[in-house]
Amino acid sequence: MRIVPAGAPILRGQAMRDAEQRCFDAGTSQAELMARASLAVAREVARLGAGQPVLVLAGPGNNGGDAYGVARLLADWGHDVAVAALGQPSGGAAADNAAAWPGEVQTLEAAVPRPVLVDGLFGTGMTRPLDAGVAAQLARLVAGASVAVAIDLPSGLATDSGADLGAPDGITATVALGALKSAHLLGTGVAKCGHVLLADIGVGAATDWNSIARPRLRAPAIDSHKYDRGLVVVVAGSMAGASRLAARAALHGGAGYVILAASETAPGGPDAIVHRPVHGGAALAELLIDARIGAVVIGPGLGRDDAARDLLDVALASDRDLVIDGDALSLLGKDGVGRIAARKATTLLTPHAGEFARMFDGGTDKIADTLAAAEAAQATVVHKGADTVIAAPEGKVVVASAAASWLSTAGTGDVLAGLVAARHAAGGSADEAVWLHARAARLAGPAFAADDLIARLPIAIGECL
Repeated sequence: MRIVPAGAPILRGQAMRDAEQRCFDAGTSQAELMARASLAVAREVARLGAGQPVLVLAGPGNNGGDAYGVARLLADWGHDVAVAALGQPSGGAAADNAAAWPGEVQTLEAAVPRPVLVDGLFGTGMTRPLDAGVAAQLARLVAGASVAVAIDLPSGLATDSGADLGAPDGITATVALGALKSAHLLGTGVAKCGHVLLADIGVGAATDWNSIARPRLRAPAIDSHKYDRGLVVVVAGSMAGASRLAARAALHGGAGYVILAASETAPGGPDAIVHRPVHGGAALAELLIDARIGAVVIGPGLGRDDAARDLLDVALASDRDLVIDGDALSLLGKDGVGRIAARKATTLLTPHAGEFARMFDGGTDKIADTLAAAEAAQATVVHKGADTVIAAPEGKVVVASAAASWLSTAGTGDVLAGLVAARHAAGGSADEAVWLHARAARLAGPAFAADDLIARLPIAIGECL
């Protein structure tokens, strides 16, 4: 399981530079900040390397300055340290650190792999691919190590998008300095960074962007009744199994009452789900008059025919809070964004990448794209994937990127939609649902079916009480 700091601040490259400048303006010198960074990384290298010989790679910028500081500290602590460099820092604290290294400095080409490698070639700020020769040498030296630690970011990752600019495979851990960067949690960075360790170097990182954290939940009050817990309606369509998964997930995700609204009663339990016959939009409109309804799920297995459009139109026109998933997102498309934004009730969207692209314009920066979508639709957007981004219209972002890869199986999105509805109806949040969903997957083990997640949801909830 990949380790990522929970509830940690996330900064883009420019925001991190701004935070460092505020630190300098308050009286901290660049040399002091670099010394803090070097010490934090050296401690992790010493811990993970367990006394084995170390090769430190130093680049021409501040990341290289940190690397020279790491090398000097490790040598002072008695480690066997070699340094290989790509160019020389041109000035400032980085140049001072390079000049203070008392040992030999090799070229990358001449360097021999060692059991422990420290990647200090390039950190934040990369916008163009690594030189092919440099990338090849870096890959060779990382492959020859048993432990590889990157300073702030592995060389060859785009800071804000996590795009691969030549980053090597095989990094064991990355020591994030001051705050997480978007690339630690997005795109190729999910695989390239290894475990992520966060070092506090005294740089303020106030932000509305954070990594996901275990939620703090409360058991129902002693005098609670089923409607206090949240009433969820799941609208069924042509694929009954998907809506049943969503309904069961809502029930086991904490909702006190779940109605499955379908044109035909489908077999299968649990019996605690209330099956309500709904034949067409008019019948659904009558059902949704009930003000006790805390959330309506529409989209899982809905279909894309005229009957599905009729149900979706009624749900959008209602005063009930909506969780829109699956087929409903595809039916809405780009023309539906304005319709969602015009709603007075709360709307939560749970698209995977394909559904997101059908509704919103996007680029290579998933956080920026999801934020823009949330603002345009005036809705909370749960942009699913190996890097799930949850964005709210007011600018809050939560990123989850340590979920089990076994979630890539049919029906898990339907489970998440029902779980989002249950947590929302109970007064909770979408990021609670995402955390519980990922935890249930870990509890289910490998090669699970979506149905298996549902039985683990109460266990995951119990861990949060």
